[in-house]
Amino acid sequence: MTKTTRKYAAALVGTAALIAGASAVASAESGEHHKSTTHQTAPHQHDSYGRIKVRSGIPAAAHVFTLTSPDLSETHKIPANAWANGFGCTGGNKQIRLKWSGAPRTARSYAVSMQDVDTTTGSGFWHWMTWDIPASQHSLGRTLPSGAVAGTNDAGAPGYLGPCPPAGDITHHYKITVYALDTANLKLNAATTPAVAAVTMSNHIVGYGRITATAHR
Repeated sequence: MTKTTRKYAAALVGTAALIAGASAVASAESGEHHKSTTHQTAPHQHDSYGRIKVRSGIPAAAHVFTLTSPDLSETHKIPANAWANGFGCTGGNKQIRLKWSGAPRTARSYAVSMQDVDTTTGSGFWHWMTWDIPASQHSLGRTLPSGAVAGTNDAGAPGYLGPCPPAGDITHHYKITVYALDTANLKLNAATTPAVAAVTMSNHIVGYGRITATAHR
């Protein structure tokens, strides 16, 4: 091997060593970055369990009208007679009475829902889902008018289910909503799940009124 050849070979070896060293450093930095990223995101993922934001199915252009209830105080606390009679609670499970005004004239029927947005299911808990309420109705009492369909709640039972948040938990918020729909009949049977009913309604909502009530124990 000539002197020139030996110098060239040595240069190649040196260059290879530099490349290998740089690759090792880059790999180590990449590993540290991955560890750091994993460490930072894990708590966020844990903290968000059961507290995710659920997208609303109400169109942005929907008309907002007035909704009130004679059963709710100014603080909107749900009274004991409207709490569940089960799951560790001994309430009266009386359906909350509602009254609404200012709904759009295009309404052909109404629907009502009540959802606990603070439960740890990650997707809320439907306590009440009723549809096909005649357009001539502007209030809802303890019982449903003729033609209205009492859908199932997330406990699998038909009709209204009062609140019963876990003892010692945070204050739970219940979105009680009356929807004005552009159809007189959703063509859903009473056994339809609340989620499917909500998705079906979202294509027909022309207005809504809402009260956010609370319960805590």
